Amino acid sequence: MQHHGITDIGRRRSVNQDTFAIEPLADDALLCVVCDGMGGAQGGAEASRLACEAFCAVMRGAISSILTDASGICSDADAIAAHRDRLCACIPDRLIEAAEAANRAVYEAAMADPSLKGMGTTLVALVIWGDYACGVNIGDSRLYAVTDEAVRQLSHDHSYVQYLIDLGKLTPEEARTSTNRNIITRAVGTAPVLEADIVPVDATLVGRAAFLLCSDGLSGMLTDSEIADVVRSTPALDEAAATLVSGANAAGGTDNITVVLCR
Repeated sequence: MQHHGITDIGRRRSVNQDTFAIEPLADDALLCVVCDGMGGAQGGAEASRLACEAFCAVMRGAISSILTDASGICSDADAIAAHRDRLCACIPDRLIEAAEAANRAVYEAAMADPSLKGMGTTLVALVIWGDYACGVNIGDSRLYAVTDEAVRQLSHDHSYVQYLIDLGKLTPEEARTSTNRNIITRAVGTAPVLEADIVPVDATLVGRAAFLLCSDGLSGMLTDSEIADVVRSTPALDEAAATLVSGANAAGGTDNITVVLCR
């Protein structure tokens, strides 16, 4: 499995409040996470770091537990692979648990330190295990699948402009230039209870798509088609990620830019 991640401060910000992680969880299992913090320079950076660390810790333990339980039933790796669909059935619940752990970590830290009050972060994550994939999303960081035929945003933005789009009161083109485009309607750590979206991924995509997780520092600067053109035309994921960051900066670089690609 190929993967690469990069984060960049952009051209307008003095602090990078984005955090990402790419973690192999088993021989053929990979976890990717992107968080985009908010709440002042210190708070935003701390929120994204805490959320990413707490989320990864839960998912690391979850996959380890699944494999431990499976070893009592399956005698070898081939047998475990044969039963992967059944083993993966609990992954959506584990993703929700990990998101809730991230929420607690950020919320409790904000409650304990007045200087961090109000901090929060987006979180988008993807688990790939063999031909199984599933994601989770809170906020407006995004998960895309890019194939030779199409680019598809798998996650659904939790933002005010997306709410207006859903109501038919705003077009996607109008949303890109709206003065309200940075208002998000859900975040990790801003309230004691979290609402997260599970993002199921069609198994047919896993073998033929490149998956992109990104903060809005990328998606706010480049269109979906521009992003897809770079991914399709640049086979090396490290080069594709660097080109996307350069393109976002060339378009203005108004925010921190984080790109995680896996195939």
